[in-house]
Parts: sequence; C-alpha cells; structure tokens
Amino acid sequence: MPEILSRVGALPAVNPRDGEAIEHGKIYLAPPDCHLILQHGTVQLSRGPKENSTRPSINPLFRSAASAYGGRVMGVILTGALDDGVTGLAAIKREGGVTVAQDPTTAFNPSMPENALQRVDVDHVLPLAAIPTLISRLASTERDSTKGEERMEKKPTVLTCPECRGPISEERQGRIVEYSCRVGHRYTPLAMDNEHQDTVERTLWASIVALEEAADIAENLAPELGPHAIQQGRRKREQAAIIKAMLSETPEE
Repeated sequence: MPEILSRVGALPAVNPRDGEAIEHGKIYLAPPDCHLILQHGTVQLSRGPKENSTRPSINPLFRSAASAYGGRVMGVILTGALDDGVTGLAAIKREGGVTVAQDPTTAFNPSMPENALQRVDVDHVLPLAAIPTLISRLASTERDSTKGEERMEKKPTVLTCPECRGPISEERQGRIVEYSCRVGHRYTPLAMDNEHQDTVERTLWASIVALEEAADIAENLAPELGPHAIQQGRRKREQAAIIKAMLSETPEE
C-alpha cells in the first residue's frame, strides 16, 4: 500500500517504525497487525486488543489523534462496511476537531458514512472528489475549537466478548454506543452483532464435526460396544444433518 500511494500521489507514504517522529508532508499507514497511535510528535505502534475484530483499527487512531492534537485534527470517513470509525470520529468531534464524511450516495459501500451521519454531528458531507480540496483549505486555516460536554456512562451487560468470552460493558456517550471487555477488545453495535453471528456459525460447524466424529467412533466400536452403538451413531449423523441444513438455509434479508 505505501508503494501504491507513493506512485499515484505527490506525498510519500510509509509504514512507520514505532516511536518515529511525525514529519510534515508524509502519509503514515498502519503496518499489518498493528494499531497506529499518535502521541505528541511521534507515531506509536501497538499490538493491543483488537477493535471491531481488527488490528489495525481506525478507532484507536482517531481517539489518539483527538487526545494528542484536539482541535487540529480532521477525521474523514469514506466508503466502507459496518460502522467502523464512528466512535473515533465522535472522539474527534468531542475534542473540537473537524469531522468529514463522504456523501453516502457517492460511496461504493455507504454503510460507514451512513452510520457516521446517524451517530455524529458531522461538519462536512461531500462527494469523494470534493474532500481533498476541503482538507487542503482547512489545513491552512486557523480555527477555534470547542470541546463537547457529553458525559460517558458505563454499565455492565449480560453479553460476552466474541474474541475472549470475557464479560462486556456498555459505554454510552450521547448517540455513541460501544462495548468493551476487561481485556480491551472493543466493538461498535454493528461489529458486535456481526462478530457474534460469525461466532454462532463457527460453533455450529464445530458441533457438526463433533457429532460426525462421535458417529464414526460409535460405528467403529460397535463390535465391542454392541448393536446400540450403531443406533447412537445414526442419531449423531441425523443431528449433524439437521444443523447442517439450518446453516444451509438462505438468511432473511
């Protein structure tokens, strides 16, 4: 990705080293499997807990940028699936930064900008071609920033973390809702729902494997266990077939 961006644009793009000093006129891209964190004057790389089941994730970058640079930050949400970046964009807004979203009607996948507009009072909504001009103008403009006053509310839930199965707490701040476990895995509502659906599917496929293996064992040990083992094996295969049929059904829209 750095090579591609460097070829097509005027600014060099790099995967930074941990602790590298931030330079003007350079594009920094998170390396694979690392969160990109901004501190005053430096870039930090972290293999901390995944957020929305991904690492790198956009939200740690946005939150750290807002914490380090406040009103000097611009956060931009472009085309993309689910609601990635929404909580980070809200953090930028709370710290007085500028928030931008691509016009969903011009996005290849409108989910991310649509969710940003639903949850955050976005300052600018523009088609993709108009966003670079806005960024250039705002980067050279002095502005006053006003921090938001929304209070964070946190409460326990009965949910468990899809990643580590630990208890999940709900964090609510204005229209922003996020779920986090004690380890530090974090999820937006859409990501939480999506990951739990994947977890259910993985668990059911594992159940099919376990049932079919149990059937194989019963059938192979039938000479020692007796005729009832054949019946047990047949029931296990029937149960596996039922679950497999459920998974093969077309999901409702």
